[in-house]
Amino acid sequence: MAEERTIETNVPARLDRLPWSSWHMKIIVALGTSWLLDGLQVTLAGSLAGILENKQGLGLTDSQVAAGATTYLAGAVLGALTFGYLTDRLGRRRLFLITLAVYSMATLATAFSWNFFSFAAFRFVTGFGIGGEYAAINSAVDELIPGKVRGTVDLIVNATFWVGAAIGSLASMVLLKGNLMPTNIGWRVAFSIGAALGGGVLFLRFSVPESPRWLMLRGREEDADKVVSDVEKKVAEKKGDLPKPEGKSLKLQVRDHTPWREIFHSMWVDNRKRSLLGMALMIGQAFFYNAVFFTYGLVIAKFYHVNAVNLPIHLLYFALGNFFGPLLLGKFFDSVGRKPMITATFGVPGILLIATAVPFAMGMMNTRTLDISFTVIFFIASSAASAAYLTVSEIFPLEIRALAIAVFYAIGTLIGGVGAPILFGVLIQSGSRWNVAWGYILGAVLMLTASLIEWIFGVEAAGKSLESIAEPIQSHS
Repeated sequence: MAEERTIETNVPARLDRLPWSSWHMKIIVALGTSWLLDGLQVTLAGSLAGILENKQGLGLTDSQVAAGATTYLAGAVLGALTFGYLTDRLGRRRLFLITLAVYSMATLATAFSWNFFSFAAFRFVTGFGIGGEYAAINSAVDELIPGKVRGTVDLIVNATFWVGAAIGSLASMVLLKGNLMPTNIGWRVAFSIGAALGGGVLFLRFSVPESPRWLMLRGREEDADKVVSDVEKKVAEKKGDLPKPEGKSLKLQVRDHTPWREIFHSMWVDNRKRSLLGMALMIGQAFFYNAVFFTYGLVIAKFYHVNAVNLPIHLLYFALGNFFGPLLLGKFFDSVGRKPMITATFGVPGILLIATAVPFAMGMMNTRTLDISFTVIFFIASSAASAAYLTVSEIFPLEIRALAIAVFYAIGTLIGGVGAPILFGVLIQSGSRWNVAWGYILGAVLMLTASLIEWIFGVEAAGKSLESIAEPIQSHS
């Protein structure tokens, strides 16, 4: 156990006062790609649903395709909890290397699936790696990015999920046409793309340093100072003289870990209202996306008889809307503020989804109008989903940041993510448009509830340092 002593550090202030630079961009490219890989995986599974159900794939049923999505999400939940705790205890860098390696090997194995059980098992392990990525990456990114642009950067990083989704759609479209290779081989190659990208990103990550904020918690102030000094030198070479750090130095008691008793007390006693907020945001966005986006291929195949080969183009529209939403709206989370923007981006999609569900149930929409409606909805909702992760990462202390992300991701995914694909698999298989529409309305209600809770309990974190938003457990005032 580390020696119990108190250190005084200005590392957080030194990091927050840095102007945006090419160094920050390199960090984002190396770390932010975890979302891209997740988007690729989820979209491949959705785009390939039709192929996986016929004899050129694995001969799966609608329920088995939905169950495959569920095992992926279940793996992500366990991965997030496991790696989330280890990330806080052992460091951000070590874990974001391990989680990416797990993902890359598992997604390659998926390409060699031979039946439903092997497919589900490999999807579970793939999700296990991706779930760990969420906790390790979001905590590392927020601790390295200056506070004044943290909202904008976080939303854009999370939006790269949809770049992966677009790549997955395009890859599926090309490989399923059968022009480059037989379709029964093409779907396997599509999954292999994720493994190839993961291997490339893993190479980039070796140049990413450990979070200086985490290092100072463990009493490694010399290592933390070296990391920050190296960054300051690189930024100053491009930007000139740096402004002086603002605010008082932070005093921390050095420990090698945070006891479970203090973890639970911080989350469920000291920050009870923040925990309610985190749960509401995570559950709302998880159900919304897993119910609507990730089963959309099955919906249009069932009710509009869209050929499996053409499914990816419909998901491509969604991917573009989801990416450009945070890209264009992200800056307002830093300028207008977290609370009004999160309230709006959860509330408006909820209203629009109800306005779409009813005409869909009445048979008044064709595939084009449905595509357009959901693209507009997701243009706004994508910022809400990203803001849920941003919020949880910001409002809990440094010592439990990764675990908090993992816990609320797990709660949201278990309630909204794992349950939604199973529920919608049953609703779609019933053949009733109204049954599916009621499922959509449930998703809308959860989004509107999250919007209301944000308005009541939301924390305004725009432009503030992480330590001023949530004081470290180990701090000494």
